[in-house]
Amino acid sequence: MSENAIKNIVIVGGGTAGWMAAAALSRVLGESYSIRLIESEAIGTVGVGEGTIPHIRLFNQMLQIDEADFVRKTQGTFKLGIQFNDWTRIGDSYMHGFGNEIGRSLGMLPFHQYWIKAVQSGKAADIGAYLLTALAAKRGKFMVSATDVPAASPLASIAYAYHFDAGLYARYLRSYAEQKGVKRTEGIVSRVSQNPESGFIEAVEMEGGERIAGDLFVDCSGFRGLLIEETLRTGYIDFTHWLPCDRAMAVPSENAGPALPYTRATAREAGWQWRIPLQHRTGNGYVYSSAHISDDEAAATLLRNLDGRALDDPRPLRFTTGRRNKCWNKNVVALGLSSGFMEPLEATSIHLIQVGIMRLLSLFPKDGISEVLVDRYNAQLAFEFERIRDFLILHYHATQRDDTAFWRQCAAMSIPAELQANIDLFRDSGRFFRNADEMFAEMSWVQILIGQGILPQSYHPLVDQLPNEELARYMASIGGTISDCVDVMPMQQAFIDRYCAAAPPTAM
Repeated sequence: MSENAIKNIVIVGGGTAGWMAAAALSRVLGESYSIRLIESEAIGTVGVGEGTIPHIRLFNQMLQIDEADFVRKTQGTFKLGIQFNDWTRIGDSYMHGFGNEIGRSLGMLPFHQYWIKAVQSGKAADIGAYLLTALAAKRGKFMVSATDVPAASPLASIAYAYHFDAGLYARYLRSYAEQKGVKRTEGIVSRVSQNPESGFIEAVEMEGGERIAGDLFVDCSGFRGLLIEETLRTGYIDFTHWLPCDRAMAVPSENAGPALPYTRATAREAGWQWRIPLQHRTGNGYVYSSAHISDDEAAATLLRNLDGRALDDPRPLRFTTGRRNKCWNKNVVALGLSSGFMEPLEATSIHLIQVGIMRLLSLFPKDGISEVLVDRYNAQLAFEFERIRDFLILHYHATQRDDTAFWRQCAAMSIPAELQANIDLFRDSGRFFRNADEMFAEMSWVQILIGQGILPQSYHPLVDQLPNEELARYMASIGGTISDCVDVMPMQQAFIDRYCAAAPPTAM
């Protein structure tokens, strides 16, 4: 290594972001680097994000984590998608299921192009009937991918994610990282030292007087952004004019029956309410706009709509949806809430931590900080945030609700030009083109667009090359195959009991 090479990495802040970073960096970089994490038991973590998307399985696989052990120790359950209730109109419901594609493509066209013609002629079911994860979620079924079926079977490649206790996940990763050599320091940072010429962070000083120097600092200090914002004054890009929810109330409740394999998102008068089932409890929260409802009203609404008895008082959280101008500034990389915040509607918060970590590893500098690498990192993270932003805006803007001022504002607001173009194209003829490697693929966009009531006026002309009789058989065959596969799947609770049942949590 050259004398400018990064040798010492300091992570400021624990929680999910800090310990995900510590686990991944220690696993990939190995013993050639010194990794130290600073956190304080006196500073709480937000920990409201307990739902994930399938990408987290890749992260855990990189760490070589045993899935059953991980799910058991985090009181986890499995997640096949998200159910959206009352978003388009009160009484409407649809499922955003995980997977690689809906149905089975035919020729050069995706399945949903044929579905458009079939549904227009009354010969097709709801789009969710042709996606294994969506149908299994509705029926409460779950299993991991089967190894004893043909590769073409829907059961051979089941896309799923997890619900888990974020605090327990951080604890699990802490144990992992410390075994890999990460050193943890308990305490509060009282001062940050910068190089007077470059502005780079040289060290953080603890309240007890210890000075901890580093070459690269990872800011996981939460919304405050101790290094990225309070010290480097990086700046913040606010998305609130498109995503008006700026507060949340969170409360755990007792489980009411077996855990269902999906997150439930129910639209309320001034936002939406989540329900996330774990093995030992259910996580609940109301994400809302403070301009349209008071904190007391939000808390009362949340408590009034729980399925089980509340286990605590609602805990408030304030946030500003958006991102830092730069997620990597000088020798500081911000992860988690320090880098920005996308509300938990599609469970992207933990994914953005994962993306930040993986991009850092792929662009990790060899001889000191390279502005070329920093610029590419920032461009990639900006792209991730903005494409996720547009996907979330779609849920709010594409609504027919006009029963409250909140929903009228969402329906009437102007939206980013690229999102409007996507809506217009899909409404015209059901076409969607993924932007590079954006996180949400075509099948996700299609499910949300249709679920939110944006139905195409027409379809691709090649669809008409398939005779109507063959179209009917094609739809029936795929729908029947999906239904038959779901029939043989066990209920999620039975699968958990056999595979990864957790012991009752011990009192802390």
